[in-house]
Amino acid sequence: MLQQTTVAAVAPYFTRFTETWPTVEALAAALPEDVMAAWAGLGYYSRARNLVKCAAEVAERGGFPETEEELRKLPGLGAYTAAAVAAIAFGRRAVVVDANVERVVSRLFAIREPLPGSRPRIREATDSITPDRRAGDFAQAMMDLGATICTARDARCLLCPLSADCRGRMEGDPLQLPVKVKKKPKPSRTGTAFWIERGGAVWLVKRTGTGMLGGMRALPDDGWSARSDGNDEPPVCGAWRGAGVVRHGFTHFDIELGVAVHAGGTVEPEGKGEWWPIARLDDAGLPTLFAKAAQLVLASRD
Repeated sequence: MLQQTTVAAVAPYFTRFTETWPTVEALAAALPEDVMAAWAGLGYYSRARNLVKCAAEVAERGGFPETEEELRKLPGLGAYTAAAVAAIAFGRRAVVVDANVERVVSRLFAIREPLPGSRPRIREATDSITPDRRAGDFAQAMMDLGATICTARDARCLLCPLSADCRGRMEGDPLQLPVKVKKKPKPSRTGTAFWIERGGAVWLVKRTGTGMLGGMRALPDDGWSARSDGNDEPPVCGAWRGAGVVRHGFTHFDIELGVAVHAGGTVEPEGKGEWWPIARLDDAGLPTLFAKAAQLVLASRD
């Protein structure tokens, strides 16, 4: 959960999540849609899908592997996570590099090649100072150093235990490191979400298992994606009225999503979906974008 998301945002989710599924075996047996609903609002939903797959694999094998190499084979575990688990949980020597460590090491060794091209050199430099014993303690110390002292906005060198050996400090410009390439502006997309209501319930669909917001319940939409705008075609015929527009930022694009409300009458949408009680809409686990759309419709009634 802490990959890509702040501690403040994660804390209440983590508590609810671990109370619902307190063991790997419990998570492995969970319905994917329930896990996705519990994750709704955290974003980066592929993490949740991989978490369920990983739990299933760990439960099947009877426990976690203890080496970095074997941990990398589990779904969703990249280089950083596998190294961190191997070092911190199992006491193995492993080179742990997260964003905080990248910053500390870039300044310590004055690595001026821009990210992400500098990452192999940063890892090599981190490897050169990682001890054979207590590598997990070392990794956590380096991460804490980057989170509290050698931060992105400040280099509190007078408090830093590494300042005497820090080349970035010696060269007088630690805040210029690590060097980052200027990001390209994100593209903007447009689309429409459709609110179809009947007897106190709203029609929800389940998005396909892969891709944007995959596997989650949502309002039907007009096929927008990260690469293209929607086609504005409603899922059923009839009269529609606009309820307004919601805006949301994803990692690689921003979207303006118009919200259209079916004007009424008997309607039965085609395809798979379910009539979800509006009074329990919070339990549906809608991703943030569609939760905003639903709130817009409901607010228009007040």
